[in-house]
Amino acid sequence: MTQTIALVDDDRNILTSISMALEREGFKVHTYIDGESALIGLTRNPPDLAILDIKMPRMDGEELLKKLKKKMSIPIIFLTSKDDEVDELLGLKLGADDFVKKSGGFSTKVLIERIRVQLRKKTHTVDDTKNIISHGKLKLDPAQLECEWNGKALPDKLTTTEFLIVKELAKRPGVIKERAHLMDIAYKENTEIEDRTIDSHVKRIRKKFKKVDEKFSAIETRYGSGYRWNVS
Repeated sequence: MTQTIALVDDDRNILTSISMALEREGFKVHTYIDGESALIGLTRNPPDLAILDIKMPRMDGEELLKKLKKKMSIPIIFLTSKDDEVDELLGLKLGADDFVKKSGGFSTKVLIERIRVQLRKKTHTVDDTKNIISHGKLKLDPAQLECEWNGKALPDKLTTTEFLIVKELAKRPGVIKERAHLMDIAYKENTEIEDRTIDSHVKRIRKKFKKVDEKFSAIETRYGSGYRWNVS
């Protein structure tokens, strides 16, 4: 079955070059020149994955991501033209699953591999229909990417990456999971992800849980080691 990629960027040259590369790889591509038209199009025809430029007219990628997350659960990759880490950290806090810089020798091959990693994660998670995890106040349903805490659904849904991190921690409470291990689980073959990326995801996860429980402390930081699901 052909997978659909939504590509949103105000640079028509970027839209053309990336969409051509994706189509050569067998993907169906929907392109949008700004955030407002993308929100309408993606709502009507949800793709399997979306690639969003951060800086766009009418509605930037950050605002578009927030609105999309309220409507659907799909992997989202941010594109940025900046060569620093400010946008990267902001993107991950907002709930992006991955991040690719357009500057510094941008490679469509790298982007395509990042796309395949995210789609494999999504497929693996959705196929895991029988392994609902319940531990204390936590309930995870991998088939629907749904997470409940103390009987309440999280108002801000976990991204696919965040869901995999929570699942990996919660399936063995009390066991410390090193950052490198969590990176392997969340990003598979992507070796360019750094430790602080996992830290950003965990910070975002905690924030989402605290919206239903201000005292949430189930994810414990083990400095110098990693994280564990608190059994207390």
